[in-house]
Amino acid sequence: MPPMISTSFNDVRELTARFTRIFHEEYDQLPDRKNDFFFSMSSTRTNERFSSVGSYGSIPLFTGSVAYADIAQGYDVTLTPLEFAAGMQIERALMDDDQHSVIDSRPKELATAANRQMQTEEARVFNNAFSIDTRYNSHSEAVALCSNSHTTTSGASTASGFDNLITGSLNLTNIATMRIQMRGYRGDQAERITVLPNLIVYPPDLYVEGFEYIKSPDRPDTANRAKNVHYGEYEIADWEYLTDTNNWFMIDKRMMKAANGNIWIDRVKPEFAFVEAFDEIIGKWRVYFRVGHGHFDWRWMGGASVT
Repeated sequence: MPPMISTSFNDVRELTARFTRIFHEEYDQLPDRKNDFFFSMSSTRTNERFSSVGSYGSIPLFTGSVAYADIAQGYDVTLTPLEFAAGMQIERALMDDDQHSVIDSRPKELATAANRQMQTEEARVFNNAFSIDTRYNSHSEAVALCSNSHTTTSGASTASGFDNLITGSLNLTNIATMRIQMRGYRGDQAERITVLPNLIVYPPDLYVEGFEYIKSPDRPDTANRAKNVHYGEYEIADWEYLTDTNNWFMIDKRMMKAANGNIWIDRVKPEFAFVEAFDEIIGKWRVYFRVGHGHFDWRWMGGASVT
């Protein structure tokens, strides 16, 4: 027999209301980086498809007639949200015995698990930045987010300004190297663009290095504590969901959170619901969400794949 909605459990409606409140109170107060790292949007579709057009190059001197340039078709991106679900079940006898201290911990634990999975999915953009990740994202450029072989559809030269990958560890020299590289990014027509890196993201393992090299006004590697040129230039974020203990990332926050930057789709936000397994005399509650993400343009970030 399929599960049925019922009120045969004592005060099951009140219990469900309480569990729902506990779940959402716990979930809402847990840390979440989605708003820090993504342009967030809702969706009502199976997938979202984005197409871009190439950028415009230099504007020439007017000599009596306007020069009209063709705009190249850019890259296509398809983002497909995926489903996640988990549940808990409680026997009738446990509910009747009113062991609330045990019971009330269950929706809290489920909320914590939902948050953990959500942050795991959010962190994929960094953890898989150096390989082609197709879990949610189909991108017609077909290279990794952080790569030294980015391309363009315009036919312009990619010899300079199309590389957002380094391999150096987090230190003063490599922070400067990454910044210079990002400031030299070029657009689709190989034209100059303005990239202003202002955030550095790394795992907790690099907490000391991050603070010393970015937040200290003096250089930690000099006897006379010379001035640290990076001081005050960046926000920092150490994130426990980054899986590599050495890789780090530099970001232009404005570009990252633009509509053509790093995109997050909430197809269905976390929902909490009840159903009774009638024959088993068990109450079941579950959480369900459907989300996806992917990058459109790559120029908001530089990545260090440290070997």
